[in-house]
Amino acid sequence: MNTRFLPVTREEMEERGVWQPDFVYITGDAYVDHPSFGAAIITRLLESQGFSVGVIAQPDWKKKESIAVFGEPRLAFLVSSGNMDSMVNHYTVAKKHRKQDAYSPGGRMGLRPDRAVTVYSNLIRQTYKETPIILGGVEASLRRLAHYDYWSDSLKRSVLLDSGADMISYGMGEHSILAIARALEKGIPVGKINFIEGTVYKSKEAPKGVLLPSYEELLQEKANYARSFRLQYENMDPFTGQVLIESYGTRGYVVQNPPAKPLSQKEMDMVYELPYTRTYHPMYEKQGKIPAIEEIKFSITSNRGCFGACNFCALAFHQGRIVQTRSHASMLKEAKGCIQEPDFKGYIHDVGGPTADFRHPSCEKQLSKGVCKNRQCLFPKPCKNLQADHEDYLEVLRAMRKLPGVKKVFIRSGIRFDYVNADPSPVFLEEVAKYHVSGQLRVAPEHVSNSVLYYMGKPEHQVYEEFLKRFAKANEKAGKKQFVVPYLMSSHPGSRIQDAVELAEYIRDMGFMPEQVQDFYPTPSTMSTCMYYTGLDPRTGKSVYVPKTAREKAMQRALIQYKNPENYNLVREALVEAGRTDLIGYGKKCLIAPRKGEGKKPGKVQKARQPGKKKSIRNVHKKKRG
Repeated sequence: MNTRFLPVTREEMEERGVWQPDFVYITGDAYVDHPSFGAAIITRLLESQGFSVGVIAQPDWKKKESIAVFGEPRLAFLVSSGNMDSMVNHYTVAKKHRKQDAYSPGGRMGLRPDRAVTVYSNLIRQTYKETPIILGGVEASLRRLAHYDYWSDSLKRSVLLDSGADMISYGMGEHSILAIARALEKGIPVGKINFIEGTVYKSKEAPKGVLLPSYEELLQEKANYARSFRLQYENMDPFTGQVLIESYGTRGYVVQNPPAKPLSQKEMDMVYELPYTRTYHPMYEKQGKIPAIEEIKFSITSNRGCFGACNFCALAFHQGRIVQTRSHASMLKEAKGCIQEPDFKGYIHDVGGPTADFRHPSCEKQLSKGVCKNRQCLFPKPCKNLQADHEDYLEVLRAMRKLPGVKKVFIRSGIRFDYVNADPSPVFLEEVAKYHVSGQLRVAPEHVSNSVLYYMGKPEHQVYEEFLKRFAKANEKAGKKQFVVPYLMSSHPGSRIQDAVELAEYIRDMGFMPEQVQDFYPTPSTMSTCMYYTGLDPRTGKSVYVPKTAREKAMQRALIQYKNPENYNLVREALVEAGRTDLIGYGKKCLIAPRKGEGKKPGKVQKARQPGKKKSIRNVHKKKRG
């Protein structure tokens, strides 16, 4: 393992014989030199190409000298909020402060500002008036054009304008950051670097391309934002996407170049084989470890990109829909490196990516012609051209679990159950059940109402039911009793209180209450967030119901955990509003018992249905399955 981190002090930089670094990278995360962290990939990639880089992790944004550790970089400042949007990192969907930051030492909260890329960039500008500033990472990427901001409940301008930065490297930035670095090295002024794919820049004049509704038009009419979002979505392919232009009146234009081309397998291998230390910087030992490293240290990235395109997910806007993969040799090399680590216990925590079982593009044409502009690969039904084949993924899993020192290889980044169903061979699911699950397999059906699933971009509920049958059959063959635990979401656009009741009834019939529930979170630049803000489906322009009041959202969430006695009043109110008082009583199909004095106590039945007593998932399933 490499033990040499990139410099974090001027002294460390000078020890390398560098008096002025080419780049200074500022990040809202603690410094973790692991390829699961975007900061590690970009800094190591630049280093591999001969550029010197200093890292300033979590600077004190109240002190401008905190970003002057290395002085002025020769070429540019690179600024990222970290692996997460800083607002999502700080706040729950109820807009309450989170108690822990997994990307900070000791899990401490408060070591990065709200809207981190904007704050850091403005901080730099206080001292370095002309030095180029390049934004990158998920926060900048998903705020690159005008976007709905849930926390202020307003439509915000491109982060490029509010931050005072010069450019954004959006998406997975390996190609674009190297192109920017080489252009700056050649002496091209940053204001004239307007030709690089995967970048956003400011311009006084509109170039050729697709003119989006202006920011003023977006503020005037929400339908304009829905139209703008659809145009953006249709131009997110690196092969067919066009230049997008957004006017800001007297301030000129924000221009988005088409996305960067996907990485080849050789490039993917190179990126993940850079000399990472694979851990956090030792300066954090006294402050407490970085919690995020625990889950990812012994996880191996197999792919990036996702053609699943769930509407509430930002992957289509950030990583894109074209799946890119690493070679088996590269992944096995990384696995062997993990085995040599002194704290490796024999368990590889994950082999995957955004979707673990996507190991090649959904069809042959994507790597040369791109993805379809107006069709999805899996929704509403799998495309006839879809290549649903798990053999390549199985081969690498088999090789990995045979490595000396490996006890178990888990799949934790999730599999697409509709994609598994589309594979005519049962072998993948059989091997997952036999080797890669530890009691429970987590998948994400998200809901059971087909009308809600439509707005989510998820398959109809019967597809999930078919997967459950296939998984049960695979377990039977493996001689194991393992169970599917579903991820469920409340209050997504399109979900009425009646749909939430339907979901609660399904949970009742499953026999256990989910431990985790996710309220829909309107994060920047997702189709679902566009629906939430505009009340329109950008795919069709038609109206969509949106649960927005805190009370309704609380009721929908409570219905998913209707057995929790703390939720009783909310569940009762929801059932009354939905006209489903038939579910208040003592019968087997009832969700809650009546209030005291409202009905007769039938003894045993009433005791069995009294809200509040939680059964473990394992015990319930044992009872249900004998």
